[in-house]
Amino acid sequence: MIIKLVVRECTLNVISAYVPHVGLDEEVKRCFWEGLDEIVRQVPPVEKLFIGGNFNGHIGSTTGGYGEVHGGFGFGERNRGGTSLLDFAKAFGLVIENSSFRKREGHLVTFQNAMAKTQIDYLLLRRCDRGSCKDCKVIPGEILATQHRLLMMDIGIMLKRRKGLLEEDRESGGEL
Repeated sequence: MIIKLVVRECTLNVISAYVPHVGLDEEVKRCFWEGLDEIVRQVPPVEKLFIGGNFNGHIGSTTGGYGEVHGGFGFGERNRGGTSLLDFAKAFGLVIENSSFRKREGHLVTFQNAMAKTQIDYLLLRRCDRGSCKDCKVIPGEILATQHRLLMMDIGIMLKRRKGLLEEDRESGGEL
């Protein structure tokens, strides 16, 4: 799913993704990645791009050859699904933001049940927009579904003030 928001001169594209789970056929997963690839290619480079979702993979706690997309602060051990996500991020010039901030375990683990704690939910944005992300973490007390935890990202986006609005505000006595 993609949502496009236009705020003045800034266009934000927010994509929600859900990778088929580990037990499914590789063909199903291939179709998912091809579909996401097609959606991302349609977003012009001048527009903001945010991708979030359950990627059903583990990127691991270290960069391991993916320093341009993995911030070095992930959780657990990398698996095949995590490598797929890292390769995707690398191909599109994205960074996995919830690996970019040093956090304690409770702010990294996105999925927990009686058997395991893992990080399978991720938030990505374009590498060139990396500086706009002020923080990215799990809110430990917030449970989205039975086992998933709320993952949030604080973004700061600078919007240019339009000259016409400034003049209108001054004429009407409005404050800036």
